[in-house]
Amino acid sequence: MSAFVNDIEGVRKRAREHISEGAVTDGYKADRARVLDVLNEVLATELVCTLRYRRHYHTAEGITSESVKQEFLEHAREEQEHADRVAERIVQLGGEPDFNPKTLADRSHAEYVEGNDLRSMIEEDLVAERIAIETYMEIARWLGDGDPTSRRLIEQILEKEEEHAEDLVSLLGRLPDGNPKSA
Repeated sequence: MSAFVNDIEGVRKRAREHISEGAVTDGYKADRARVLDVLNEVLATELVCTLRYRRHYHTAEGITSESVKQEFLEHAREEQEHADRVAERIVQLGGEPDFNPKTLADRSHAEYVEGNDLRSMIEEDLVAERIAIETYMEIARWLGDGDPTSRRLIEQILEKEEEHAEDLVSLLGRLPDGNPKSA
């Protein structure tokens, strides 16, 4: 392993030269404009998921729905936290988080499918989590070492999305066979 060597004087000089760039230094190697676009897609995905989980929380019915509703609410809160963290990162990179409701669904990786009963709600949320898992894995690989902070953020969100998927599979397994509306 080679020794760590850093030109501290050079780092200090560069830090002063582009002070208005905030957190983005010469060491940032990713295509910032493209990263901002991708992060705004992630933001849209998280917001769409938040809205879908919130709807499911408010509309779930049936004997077994109370525990499922609580899971929907917890997931909605966590998705909103993800959205907030992504929006903060976008600002750190000198971009603007896009919360425009007119284009939210188009920019989201996951679709907003409501589901019409408890089983279909859980299944639609699981499909959305699986979409997020696959696309976030690809984003993390794509970011690589060019933007390690954004990569770690996506990896942290990915970890939570995988937990959500497991929670939803477990909920599906607990539903009785037959009409999920009466479950």
